[in-house]
Amino acid sequence: MTTEPTPTPAPKSMDAIMALCKRRGFIFQASDIYGGINGFWDYGPLGAQMKKNLREAWWQDMILNPAWGQKGPNGERVKCVPVETRIIQHPKVWEASGHVGGFNDPMVDDKETKQRFRADHLRGLYTTSIPSEEMTSAVSAVVSSTANPKVNIVPRATVIASTEGEAVEAIKDKKLQKLLGIRSIDEPFTPFPEMSFWRGKVNFGKGTESVTLEVVPIETLKAHASTVPSPFTGKPGHLTEPRQFNLMFSTYIGATATEDDKAYLRPETAQGVFLQFKNVVDSTRVRIPFGIGNTGTSFRNEVTPRNFTFRSREFEQAELEFFCHPSESVEWYKFWRDFRMNWWKSIGLAGDNLILREHDKDELSHYSQGTSDVEYRFPFTSPGFGELEGIAHRGDYDLTQHQKHSGTKLDYFDTTRGERLPNGSKKGERYIPHCIEPAAGLDRGVLALLCEAYTVDASRPSPELLKLHPRIAPIKAAVFPLMDKDGMPEVAEKLYDELFAKFGKTGFIEMDAKQSIGKRYARMDEAGCPFCFTIDQETLTAQTVTVRDRDTGKQERIGLDKVGAYLGEKLGA
Repeated sequence: MTTEPTPTPAPKSMDAIMALCKRRGFIFQASDIYGGINGFWDYGPLGAQMKKNLREAWWQDMILNPAWGQKGPNGERVKCVPVETRIIQHPKVWEASGHVGGFNDPMVDDKETKQRFRADHLRGLYTTSIPSEEMTSAVSAVVSSTANPKVNIVPRATVIASTEGEAVEAIKDKKLQKLLGIRSIDEPFTPFPEMSFWRGKVNFGKGTESVTLEVVPIETLKAHASTVPSPFTGKPGHLTEPRQFNLMFSTYIGATATEDDKAYLRPETAQGVFLQFKNVVDSTRVRIPFGIGNTGTSFRNEVTPRNFTFRSREFEQAELEFFCHPSESVEWYKFWRDFRMNWWKSIGLAGDNLILREHDKDELSHYSQGTSDVEYRFPFTSPGFGELEGIAHRGDYDLTQHQKHSGTKLDYFDTTRGERLPNGSKKGERYIPHCIEPAAGLDRGVLALLCEAYTVDASRPSPELLKLHPRIAPIKAAVFPLMDKDGMPEVAEKLYDELFAKFGKTGFIEMDAKQSIGKRYARMDEAGCPFCFTIDQETLTAQTVTVRDRDTGKQERIGLDKVGAYLGEKLGA
């Protein structure tokens, strides 16, 4: 029995989202006036505040009041503490963690165009011959299995795509369809209106058969580099065999800059936590089970950064390493897996675009007893999903590795365990704790929230708006005098001061007297501001203001003296 694909809505325009981000000051290309630098992005005034709000929401719910005060599998409130660790650590840290030897991506070069890409992003279109006279005809695919690759099967054409959504966009390209024999290069080009993608099959419309679109196995590239067509020119024989490329940025410490002075920019924040585990235990009163949280910038020298801020070379992480007894680790893994999914829902990602995906056994690291990804359907991954956060059961791998390489004992003496002694106390148990790691990307989080919030409402004079959750919105409220006269600015200024004093620590409070009220509302809609308060003639006579809801566009009147309480309730403050 064949299960039909679940229809997914047409993806939002990533170009439109990126244009709004630049126009309203959320995200800019780094070094923009010099033409930019690939894989690096800067945050403008609204983006910087939005990212700060996301970081602080994580900090509040993972460190200060972890898991919203819930009790864990042990029946007690969850306990977590923070650290802040350096970007540059001792080089041996990354040898112990396995990053120096194993943190690699397979890389391929096109010898003609000199362009470079990740081998595992090369997707092939597998077809038999397509009759050129049937311009929209595509015949049954030759299936290539990545689990058991048939290295003698070479794709007819290739594209570079890290996600299914990218792949679908790539195969709409006129030149690629010429290579496939689907249509003439001279024919006026319009994308196939009914093209769809499901489970690796591309269908070009009614009456046509599907073409298989799959990642080209590394084994195929190695065995048939001379015959696999280039994704840039379509020519075979121009791709190098895959070779490993280490993703870490290297640097040098001190003035001599020899190999003895070589160091690395961290590719993750997690290792800093493991290095300070013993110091945290020795210097605080925390006892297992407990977590250590760390946020900060990490660096990965991606071969092909792409999709706006989704795959960058510099990015910010928010990671928790939760240490527990081995016998309780599976329950703690399930606890954090479920909480992190619910947390993303609570700040604006509830709906069909968010899923929790448990990794199959063949996806797991050798030391992992379980890993789940919170995944979001970005416009460029649709109809598929992209990773937003990973929750991993890391076992005792990291502490064991650092204990081995550093010579420092990193085990833990647990006085609450072991057999009971005659005096009533416990004998105690010494063990290396297991670790559960919820690791979130803040840049990806901001991007997912922006994509989810982006809405087009054609019924509005200005159709674009961001329906950001009030907790994340960079502008919490705006105060508008309807006219810049008759005492309205003075009343507005007083209300602005009141709201700023109460809510200014969580985001911007705007006051604007310029342009028409409609244009001011539209500007706040695009900035994601949830509430606007307008001072008008009735305010002067009846002491009421108009409050406008961003999401619905509806307006109501409330007392001027009730505005602070109203906004506090809406913001959850």
